Amino acid sequence: MDKFSENIYLVGLMGAGKTTIGRSLAKRLGLRFVDTDKEIEARTGVSIPTIFEIEGEDGFRKRESQVIAETSAKNGLVVATGGGGVLREENRVNMRASGFVIYLNVQPQMLWERTRHDKNRPLLQVADPLSKLTQLFTVRDPLYREVASLVVDGGRMSAQGVLQYLLKELSERWKS
Repeated sequence: MDKFSENIYLVGLMGAGKTTIGRSLAKRLGLRFVDTDKEIEARTGVSIPTIFEIEGEDGFRKRESQVIAETSAKNGLVVATGGGGVLREENRVNMRASGFVIYLNVQPQMLWERTRHDKNRPLLQVADPLSKLTQLFTVRDPLYREVASLVVDGGRMSAQGVLQYLLKELSERWKS
């Protein structure tokens, strides 16, 4: 496998560290970083909660699929996907076909602790966000595992620890 002839995708629930780790990973590898949620906001000129409010989750997922399809047509990117990026089969197919997919697996309780004050997460604006995270985890965990080339327990290590682990794993993968 030619080094960086493929993309590196980070998948996992909201709060798992995809953006934080993805940005650091891209910097360390000298690659371009793309956050699909930020890309959607840049294209629309509005926040994710506003898109959910106007177009609903389905409208947002269509936009997300378009961004994932476009990134999968390129190479040498580190891509932080939205937590629901795996829900559509076409996204899973595109990610697998064009890259190395890393699932940052973090348990719902820790995700809730990380996201409980974040008002920019439309799916968590409910009476019981921990219950919602548990429900999302139950539905999405099998999809994350299906698409993943590597599963990392993101709850047991710091972001820096995960970054170091990924750099080691990727260097093993891309040894020539």
